[in-house]
Amino acid sequence: MCSILFLGTAGARVTVFKQIMASGGLWVEASGAPILIDPGPGSLVQITKRKLDPAKLHGIILTHRHLDHSADVNTMIEAMAEGGFKKRGILLCPADALDDDPVVLRYVRDYVEEIRILKPYTDYQFGELKVTSGPRHIHPVESYGLIFHTAAGKVALVTDTRYFPELAKEYRCDYMIVNVVLMKPREGVDHLSIPEAAQLIGAARPKKAIITHFGMTVWRAKPWELAQRLSEETGVPVVAARDGMRFIPGEQEAEEPKR
Repeated sequence: MCSILFLGTAGARVTVFKQIMASGGLWVEASGAPILIDPGPGSLVQITKRKLDPAKLHGIILTHRHLDHSADVNTMIEAMAEGGFKKRGILLCPADALDDDPVVLRYVRDYVEEIRILKPYTDYQFGELKVTSGPRHIHPVESYGLIFHTAAGKVALVTDTRYFPELAKEYRCDYMIVNVVLMKPREGVDHLSIPEAAQLIGAARPKKAIITHFGMTVWRAKPWELAQRLSEETGVPVVAARDGMRFIPGEQEAEEPKR
């Protein structure tokens, strides 16, 4: 069984830096081998709040180097390695997260067992969980979506990107998690909007889609109501993620805390 815990659903400067929603990333666990995806600001706080143990992590993945996805990566590497005393885990990230202006500090790199470079269309193994990267997204920095191969089917994580028509083909999976920052497309802003999410979900037709990573305009429009509208428009069940929601692929409904 695989489970995906949303440690935060914030996805733009205002929602992240005012902590209107949390920004801790995703805790993905399969067969007792958890990995952490995109530990943004406050990831460690969200993890300890939910009584999860960073020392049990098998790896950390950055889909890209922007701070809402990577601000806590050094903290989480140290926590995974118990302060650096127990070398542990895999760090998977794009090359530009390590290069001239790195978000991963050099001294913590010795704390992980292996650093792998996230590249397009590549398979990576974390315990029994296979993770496949998608194409390079249209974004100011290197950015790649992910596909998790679970016993209940494939789960796509469509991280930050400008919309392009091939997205639906690239991420046609049983389940889909989509980062939706904008209410409407905005010139020069390489993020998905609600109408583009409708296009993507309607074309890919997963069994279920979850929208997350909300900007302020989406939050003000009540994501749970937008999800209902997307369900009606696409014919695909769509859920708006909430901080602390746990999704288990194959279950009828996503587990969602009360509002």
